[in-house]
Amino acid sequence: MTKYALIGTVVLAGIAQAQSFKVAKYSIGGDGGTDYLTAESGTGRVFVSRATHVMVIDGTTGKVIGDIPDCPRTHGIALAPKSNHGFVTNGGDSTVTMFDLKTLAVIKKIPVKTGGMDGIMFDDFSNRVILTNHSHPGTLVALDPGTGDIAATVELEDTGPEGAASDGKGKIFVNNEGKSTIQVIDSKTWKAIASWPVAPCDGPTGLAYDRKSDRLFSGCGKNSIVLDPASGKIVATITNGDGVDALGFDPSQKLFYVPAGRDSNVTVVHEDSPDKYTVVATVTTMRGAKTIAVDPVKHVAYLFQPEYGPPPADAKPDERGRMPRGPVVGAYLFAISH
Repeated sequence: MTKYALIGTVVLAGIAQAQSFKVAKYSIGGDGGTDYLTAESGTGRVFVSRATHVMVIDGTTGKVIGDIPDCPRTHGIALAPKSNHGFVTNGGDSTVTMFDLKTLAVIKKIPVKTGGMDGIMFDDFSNRVILTNHSHPGTLVALDPGTGDIAATVELEDTGPEGAASDGKGKIFVNNEGKSTIQVIDSKTWKAIASWPVAPCDGPTGLAYDRKSDRLFSGCGKNSIVLDPASGKIVATITNGDGVDALGFDPSQKLFYVPAGRDSNVTVVHEDSPDKYTVVATVTTMRGAKTIAVDPVKHVAYLFQPEYGPPPADAKPDERGRMPRGPVVGAYLFAISH
């Protein structure tokens, strides 16, 4: 089932014509929760983590077109197109699944001894797949996208590293959620060379880099920030929803997408200039939808979120007082376009 909703017409600063945002909602179904998703540039394929497997969806139709099995407690997906390989982080067995991008066939599973598998991205400058691990201590691990071999391991200052982004010139930036800092990694030496506090951003998660303006956008609940990566100075703050766990960025459109799982929406931010940012829309999604991926060719932002039924009548809270989730009763892909 597909549903379209028009999310108002907005005039973007510096652009002559008005632009409107709409959201398509596709009922996907299937088993498993979710964490991150990844959009393949230009093809319409969306790779979605589903707890024990990765579901591949045609983002233009909402149809499931493939599946990658045996991904216990899966978190994220990265694509390395020149190597024709994709990679999936698996927290359940501390491995990375390496698969063929064309056929989706699993090539091998790569053990990562640090453990704490979570975030993943591909850095085109170093030609490495970058893992950000909730290990003890936290680590950044670099993989060779051709062979899957571990090429480097960097110790981080926090056990909760989240999103990473590359400037395309030899530096990788990592959000540390626990300490509310951004660390800078030199991808030529694989050493941490700087650490910056990010207040008023509390618990930074998603990260994106605009290579044309040399600006770093860090997503946080309620207040996101933009930094000058030459100095670590904060040059702008943005008000957005709460419950942010990733960021989306469309470079040619100068649009950042900030998903808020607690507030059931996405804040769309336009970069008017390197130090000026304007909120141009707030798009309604659903509660829990806190990660996002952008296809920079088709200019579509995707979110995925299951819907849960009530927990069993005899369910008890965990040690932190949280009740367990009930069974998955639905799952939806959202596609935001303009």
